Amino acid sequence: MGTKDGAAFIEEQLRSLLAQSHSAIDLWVSDDGSIDGTTAIVDAWKTRWHKGRLTLVDGPRQGFAANFRSMIVDPRIEADCYAFCDQDDIWEPDRLESALSWMQTRDATVPLMFCSRTVTMSETGTMVGCSPLFQRPPSFRNALVQSIAGGNTILLNRVARDLLAKASSRTHFVSHDWWAYLIVTAAGGVVRYEPRPLVRYRQHEANLVGANVSWRARFSRLEHLLNGGFARWTDENLNGLAANRDLLTTDAAACLSLFTQSRKGNVLSRLNLLRRSGVYRQTPFGTFGLYLSVVAGRV
Repeated sequence: MGTKDGAAFIEEQLRSLLAQSHSAIDLWVSDDGSIDGTTAIVDAWKTRWHKGRLTLVDGPRQGFAANFRSMIVDPRIEADCYAFCDQDDIWEPDRLESALSWMQTRDATVPLMFCSRTVTMSETGTMVGCSPLFQRPPSFRNALVQSIAGGNTILLNRVARDLLAKASSRTHFVSHDWWAYLIVTAAGGVVRYEPRPLVRYRQHEANLVGANVSWRARFSRLEHLLNGGFARWTDENLNGLAANRDLLTTDAAACLSLFTQSRKGNVLSRLNLLRRSGVYRQTPFGTFGLYLSVVAGRV
């Protein structure tokens, strides 16, 4: 769990973690410089945490992505599976059990990642709507241009976490959830997207568009594509993948090469290379925005 001034809501989240149907949970909390009493609340919970160990550490104080990166690469955190956790959400009681049940049906030597939809709620807990229901399969070709997995829904098996730690030790990233999706699929891992919401995601007033539950939110994301914000994120992702090229499958490397080339040259060449790469977003509207941004040179 990454924390930063989360005193207003962290108690409710901790109660939902303690109410998980899965019995064995070690909780690591990396606090990124809270000044509102968050760490005092976490310390007080140490005596109430009966599912395993609760450990509080100091974060790097360089933003949320760096905070989660510090935990990903921390060799002291050892487990069979690893879940990311935000400070102000609420987990459904079977959030972990559902993910573990799926993983138990798969080959444990393969990198595995589970994620799900979320229910969006307001600061006061009023339900706003659900995150989009994605229909197309998770893959590296999707991960190159879209993050479908909210970090607060992700569970990784040990192989996936070790892979992610190795990749993350070499580079920084835009967001831990998108980076996990990229690396696991790039290395030939398997991603399960669960259509049933397993996390109640608290969306704050200052960032309601981020919930992506309305047409306003979708047009805002299209605007982000076209104004160059997406291109800046893509630059960072591609730099990170370049630093980890040895981890990619042959197919992922070929796709990456075509996609990288599609960001250069004239419009027709870019569109042709993008088509050949096979990259896609989850919805027709999203794919339209992707091709429009290629025409505009904003990918």
